[in-house]
Amino acid sequence: MVAIARYLNVTLIVPELDKTSFWNDPSEFKDIFDVDHFITSLRDEVRILKELPPRVQHRVDQGMFLSMQPISWSDISYYAHQILPLVQKHKVVQLNKTDARLANNNLPPEIQKLRCRVNFNALKFTSQIEELGRRVVKILREKGPFLVLHLRYEMDMLAFSGCTHGCNSDEEEELTRMSKSGIIRYAYPWWKEKVINSEMKRKEGLCPLTPEETALVLRALGIDRNVQIYIAAGEIYGGERRMAPVAEAFPNLVRKETLLVRSDLKFFQNHSSQMAALDYLVSLESDIFVPTYDGNMAKVVEGHR
Repeated sequence: MVAIARYLNVTLIVPELDKTSFWNDPSEFKDIFDVDHFITSLRDEVRILKELPPRVQHRVDQGMFLSMQPISWSDISYYAHQILPLVQKHKVVQLNKTDARLANNNLPPEIQKLRCRVNFNALKFTSQIEELGRRVVKILREKGPFLVLHLRYEMDMLAFSGCTHGCNSDEEEELTRMSKSGIIRYAYPWWKEKVINSEMKRKEGLCPLTPEETALVLRALGIDRNVQIYIAAGEIYGGERRMAPVAEAFPNLVRKETLLVRSDLKFFQNHSSQMAALDYLVSLESDIFVPTYDGNMAKVVEGHR
């Protein structure tokens, strides 16, 4: 969105984060990122405000604005020809979906450069998150090298993707109910009605590795059985039963919850995005980073490293 605002020469308001998805995380942008750093580090590129000016906010309060979803993977001309006229007409346009809304290819080099600058420089975590991340890394380093395993095998991922390999019948039914219930937010409403062939998705390489498969892959890669493995993830679906093969093959498994005392994490509880930020920082400093799914977290960590 920063790159788009820069290209259109419009003012960007500090983003609002989704609070209604599966994780139900109430975190604001300022709870995760250093807002002042975000604004000042980009001041030579785009004007960013923490909130709408009073006169503009009055228009919004009166419903005089446009809220819309940009088309996914659009090239930059779409924003110049379709979105800019809407900004000029309505004065305030809220883009309520910002994931993958700008294509990756065939963009001007200055736009690509700005995107990297935002991802890896302007977006800096709060001092509280940064400090706790450094503490976790220090604890790990005191015991030697460590591997970060981004084990994307949580309930939301499985319900959304329809990948149920290795789940028992009760778990398959639970995931199906969840995907149809509307708890998982979809880019398009009809997605929750689609029938997903789990086996076909696996054959196409579109499913995350299961914990069992992950253990096999790590062993095949020659990873030392005794290396520290930091699990960067939320609650693994199936719990200890599904994690047993990984724990048996690599007994030195740790998580932030086992490395820190409960009081260190009390402000992060029920704030999954802030917990993910901690995992991100640890992932950057790891000797080896292994993602089990090619999602946003994996891509940004790999780019940052």
